[in-house]
Amino acid sequence: MDIEQLLNQSGFFKGLSVQNRKALAKLCIAKTVAKRDYLFVEGQKGEAVHLLSSGSIQLVKTSEDGREIVVKTVQSGETFAEVILFEQETYPVSAVALKKSIVYQIPKRDFLRFLDKDKNFRNDFIGMLCQRLRYLADRILYLTTADVEQRFFQFLEEQKNGKPDHALHMARKDIAAAIGTTPETLSRLLLKLKKRGKAPLA
Repeated sequence: MDIEQLLNQSGFFKGLSVQNRKALAKLCIAKTVAKRDYLFVEGQKGEAVHLLSSGSIQLVKTSEDGREIVVKTVQSGETFAEVILFEQETYPVSAVALKKSIVYQIPKRDFLRFLDKDKNFRNDFIGMLCQRLRYLADRILYLTTADVEQRFFQFLEEQKNGKPDHALHMARKDIAAAIGTTPETLSRLLLKLKKRGKAPLA
């Protein structure tokens, strides 16, 4: 998929006019990230906003005790790392590819100029940032109140992204990290679900 198509289908950028979409597409720089490679690391100077074209990117934050906590598993068409535009100069999380991924990077300086150029886009962008804040609040609630089975099935639904026959090509340790549990606990859950005839993973 070329960048203009991706922007048009993206949940956030699809509202752009054709003219602005073409202008934004010219700013995008394609980057291929190999499986298990880092796109950027927590604390690194933020140089760009990112848009995932294909593959799977996991956003991970290191806790004070050294544990890695999965903040989000990014899906195709989603933007991430927008926080470096306004709130801070460095990336607050690390981004690691769960499989070979193609990402479009929009340099920070160019993106800010684009925001200044289009008032409607700027307003939509601020609204999107507010949605992200609500997402993080819901994420904290989700990790602290839902049990492992609930988190597992909710994660599967999120990854389907409206596609009933979508296959989940992720390592079990990555799924476990995404739902805030250990691989051992996930294995026990899958065994229990298999006994109940509800095994969603091979």
